[in-house]
Amino acid sequence: MKNIAALLFLTFLTLGNASAQRENVISEESKVPEYKLPDVLTRFNGKKVKSEKVWLKKQRPEILKVFTNEVYGKVPGELGISDVKVWESSEEALGGLARRKQISLFFDKDDRHLEVNVLMYLPKTTEKVPVFLAYNFTGNHAVFNDPAIRLTESWVANNPSVGIINNQVTEQSRASAEDRWPVEEIVKAGYGLVAIYYGDVDPDKNDFSDGIHPFFYQQNQVSPKFNEWGSIAAWAWGLSRVADYLEQDPMVDAKKIAVLGHSRLGKAALWAGAADQRFAMVISNESGCGGAALSRRKFGETVRIINTSFPHWFCDNFLKYNDNEEQLPVDQHQLLALIAPRPLYVASAEGDKWADPRGEFLSAKYASAAYELLGLEGLPAKEMPGINQPVMGTIGYHIRTGKHDLSLYDWQQYIKFADKHFK
Repeated sequence: MKNIAALLFLTFLTLGNASAQRENVISEESKVPEYKLPDVLTRFNGKKVKSEKVWLKKQRPEILKVFTNEVYGKVPGELGISDVKVWESSEEALGGLARRKQISLFFDKDDRHLEVNVLMYLPKTTEKVPVFLAYNFTGNHAVFNDPAIRLTESWVANNPSVGIINNQVTEQSRASAEDRWPVEEIVKAGYGLVAIYYGDVDPDKNDFSDGIHPFFYQQNQVSPKFNEWGSIAAWAWGLSRVADYLEQDPMVDAKKIAVLGHSRLGKAALWAGAADQRFAMVISNESGCGGAALSRRKFGETVRIINTSFPHWFCDNFLKYNDNEEQLPVDQHQLLALIAPRPLYVASAEGDKWADPRGEFLSAKYASAAYELLGLEGLPAKEMPGINQPVMGTIGYHIRTGKHDLSLYDWQQYIKFADKHFK
């Protein structure tokens, strides 16, 4: 009971004045506090990890367990796809360059029903194709200027400037995010794009009454328990369920799925890649705090700020580390290390200090120890590379000009990285 009372008090403090926290944000390297990171190759009992066997059988599962219990939360049960419906398909998408396919994955339990809509653009070929699997922020119809794409009927955060009113999209919102999704370039490079609206799995609001969470509630339960999944883990769960479907799709090479995410969805992509080793490549685009950036640096967005602004993203146990990052048993370089030996790409933007580009780079650098233990190159850079000068080993990294966004430049690097490892 004492632990519960303490966490409830931390919750109260977390929901305090977020603006006051932002006044003290660190945005200069000279103000970063001294910190000591947990060693990727030192177990929690102090023993050194010296072999691939110990990493895979002991160290990796132990780190994964801590992230599950203390940061993202555990999934409190299992639920598979109940049904699949193909809404529409075309062999003449993109002027004949691609196949388009629109499906719904249905999930049913007791009296609850959930529909997750999937949009696919695949190169026209007789061979199975590798794919980028990624969430979008406002619906599949926003990804590309194609009138055949179904408008989402799910809850979407209001944005009148693109025609999202009363949490519903309109025709005006079509192709409103197409700058982030160079569909033709992806297809011409030989890859498919599998897009999902993240709000289909769990609406991005501090309300656990809808989405996937209530499917697993016990009697009288209204929100996840302290060590159970927040929204990021729910979105990661959704990515794995789409992977379940892709394993059955005859046009997709399910052994070459690159899971990709930007910002909060980059956090989800990383956690999906850590928790589900079927993802053959993991790409984090400016995922920041709770994603690729080191928490102990306290640069830009911090654990307290993210828990204050988005209290539904992580499990409630994460509240213990508000202004207390040094007590975290793990840090984000260990999350990245969980991706090994699979290829991992981390990207930053020069104008996105909030996501701590240097912290993202350092996280990738320190994760390299796990890759090197497994006989792989890791990140081929000891120092942070220059702007628009990507480096690519089994871990890739770049920092580009510009702001917090998913850009054509980013995609061009991801395609090169996929070419390096998938072809």
